[in-house]
Amino acid sequence: MLNQRKGFIMKRTKDYGKLFSIGEVSKICNISAKTLRYYDQIGILSPDVVLKENGYRYYSQKTLHIVPVVKYYKQMGFKLEEMQGAVEGNAYYYLEQDFRNKIKELKIREKEIRDCYISVNDWNKMLEEARLVRQNRVQDVMIKYVQGETYCFQEQDFHYNYLESIINIGWVNYLDSIENQITGPVILNYCSYKEKMTGKSRRVRIMQKPILEFQPGANKITLDSGLFISVYHIGALETLDHEYVKIEQWAGERGYQCGEECYERHVVDYWATRNQEEFVTEIMIPVKKL
Repeated sequence: MLNQRKGFIMKRTKDYGKLFSIGEVSKICNISAKTLRYYDQIGILSPDVVLKENGYRYYSQKTLHIVPVVKYYKQMGFKLEEMQGAVEGNAYYYLEQDFRNKIKELKIREKEIRDCYISVNDWNKMLEEARLVRQNRVQDVMIKYVQGETYCFQEQDFHYNYLESIINIGWVNYLDSIENQITGPVILNYCSYKEKMTGKSRRVRIMQKPILEFQPGANKITLDSGLFISVYHIGALETLDHEYVKIEQWAGERGYQCGEECYERHVVDYWATRNQEEFVTEIMIPVKKL
């Protein structure tokens, strides 16, 4: 039997030149035998000779040269099922069309990755901001300059149920309807800070930064650049009103006049944890010097 196998291989060697076992191909091309068997299974790279009596696989030198082509196409993002034309040696015209299609696909994937990166990076910045605020107990009132930005928004009824306002099903459905995505903290905007701190607010404007271009008819609002009086609140949202009292007193003592509306910027909230002791909220009110 051994002599028959040797004779068979010698005959095939005359047909294909030198033959390599699957183990040899694995070492030469730095690719696992398991992967080579899978490539054979899907028709990408098949052995030139398979012995009937034991299933041993042998590859010619010419077939080995397909391996670098497959690796390079994988590097360019082609799926295995998309490589058939390349390994079969189709005319370059068909390959050119494949490349055009792949470029379109990769541009879409590039944008998707960019959008994901923006969201993850902004979320990480929020967590870092909250960590520094909590570690250093940053709770003093201050004046800060805020750069103007444009936001998506939706107005809703407000019943002091912060969970429903922050993890907001209606807001998410609205974003789906305008085919947009958002990033950064949820900002709740109230028309009167006095009503908000006394429990009388009945409407709220939910705001977040968009990632995509605005569709026609989508609600957008620009928060103008300017000076704001700001304070961080650490802990449960039901005690936010204490910060408004602190802001009013601070502004009055230093000759500042607070504007009517207010913004609650939820840095860490129900999206990150249900432990309200870890919540960090920034309250901002437009302000001017008297």
